[in-house]
Amino acid sequence: VQLQAFGGGLVQAGGSVRLSCAASGLTFSSYDMAWFRQAPGKEREFVAAIRWSGGSKYYVDSVKDRFTISRDNAKITAYLQMNSLKPEDTAVYYCAAGRVITTTASTPRAYNYWGQGTQVTVSS
Repeated sequence: VQLQAFGGGLVQAGGSVRLSCAASGLTFSSYDMAWFRQAPGKEREFVAAIRWSGGSKYYVDSVKDRFTISRDNAKITAYLQMNSLKPEDTAVYYCAAGRVITTTASTPRAYNYWGQGTQVTVSS
């Protein structure tokens, strides 16, 4: 199984970035997908998750109304559209795949597979 996250980079505060997570080696349409992030010196933090069908989405409060998670099962890819970026959004962003329930969607250990991470840096 491979998850490849890409799309990060350097962006000014208030700008937008779209991350992509391309999957291979798994039945993508049966896995829930999530994005986590980790800033230097901090623990890995849940950002957003989407159920296998795309029917339910979950967000950490700090990104609600700014970030949107989505997926295209035909393209075997998950996305994270990030708008109105803030310097505190600076982190390495990781995508993850697993089979979760509502109460575990934000828990890293609920996910079986992880991508390598992509750096997002927001300048003030």
